[in-house]
Amino acid sequence: MIYDLAIIGGGPAGYNAAERAASGGLKTVLFEKNAIGGVCLNEGCIPTKTLLYSAKVLDNIKSASKYGILADANPGFDFEKIMSRKDKVVKKLTSGVGMKLKAHGVHLAEGVATVQGEKDGMINISCNDELYSVKFLLLCTGSETVIPPIKGLSDTEYWTSKEALELKELPQSLAIIGGGVIGMEFASFFNSMGVKVTVIEMLPEILGAMDKETSAMLRTDYAKKGIRFLLGTKVTEVVTGKVFVEKEGKQETIEAEKILVSVGRRPVTANLGIENLHIELQKGGVKVNEYMQTSHPEVYACGDITGFSLLAHTAIREGEVAVNHILKIEDKMNYDSVPGVVYTNPELAGAGKTEEELKASGADYHVLKLPMAYSGRFVAENELGNGLCKLITDDEEHIIGCHLYGNPASELIMSMSMAIDRKLTVEELKKQIFPHPTVSEIIRESLFA
Repeated sequence: MIYDLAIIGGGPAGYNAAERAASGGLKTVLFEKNAIGGVCLNEGCIPTKTLLYSAKVLDNIKSASKYGILADANPGFDFEKIMSRKDKVVKKLTSGVGMKLKAHGVHLAEGVATVQGEKDGMINISCNDELYSVKFLLLCTGSETVIPPIKGLSDTEYWTSKEALELKELPQSLAIIGGGVIGMEFASFFNSMGVKVTVIEMLPEILGAMDKETSAMLRTDYAKKGIRFLLGTKVTEVVTGKVFVEKEGKQETIEAEKILVSVGRRPVTANLGIENLHIELQKGGVKVNEYMQTSHPEVYACGDITGFSLLAHTAIREGEVAVNHILKIEDKMNYDSVPGVVYTNPELAGAGKTEEELKASGADYHVLKLPMAYSGRFVAENELGNGLCKLITDDEEHIIGCHLYGNPASELIMSMSMAIDRKLTVEELKKQIFPHPTVSEIIRESLFA
């Protein structure tokens, strides 16, 4: 059981890295204790986006009359079919990942992997009573839901994102503790399904570190759709059917049939045996350099376990960097332009610097922005729709940030992520030809704002 590379964790970082490594000539073993595809494919990115698309279709039918289409003003839905379709999509994609791993010659070991230590220049890992000896190790164990120390929570039935994706029927009302990306995406889905939703957030605004102007626009639009937001509000206690909150010394009781806890995620580093290799930790995650190397030169870490950017697409890129370094291919990790997306309806997306972090650092910057309504395609497809394109530049007019609110922000942000990564200036980007009519033209229009 001797391999060039062992990867612990079969999520986006792990399975993509395994494919790259095997195709690069490394004899590779991939350990996964649950389901291949990790949280992203099984209980995160893919199932939530599948549900959100069903909700978006329903929203479009509800607003069909705005576009001259005669449809039932109160369309129904088959919740059981919505959930079964979600399961079908997940099964199709996870099966595809398994087939790709097999095609590349990756050995998949299904079970709990534990690092035993190293001997004679090889790292030893046990799994299912088998001992594996490897030259390099890549840790991709991901993250887990943070359960806050709220009074009464341990004695109360509540959901995390996992349970919310396994529903058999909808509740009448839902209290969501945490207004981050996960919380807002579930708020969007359940609101479209007709559930009475309350979002409780300790910070002054939803969506954490994302651009505050676009976040506020999203919150305003969802408040009009019926979601109640309690910002700057602390949850003091929960019991079945009730959430007790406090804001500026005032108490209130929120009644809700179900409670969803979504205050964040944290790296999984326990029970791996990495202490046997004296791996250095930092802020709850594994410390790495620009090549994704840990404090042990033959051990790498990618994805949520580093605690830096808990996003699947970041994890995939980190895995590529790690494998390239093992293969002695020149490469290194750059986090300056990682795109972030909130798949609500409308969507919100951002890349690069925000105004808030630039103000906090005292850096000089300039903002170029326009409403999405300056795009003819956006107006044609979003009757009375709200939206914003915000570009941020430094003193030399390099694009250093972009924040978009309005559909299809998730598809537009990649071009601006590339512009930030390539350090393009306003004048250089102005010379690019954008197809007409597309919503992407709002980027060009904003350059002249």
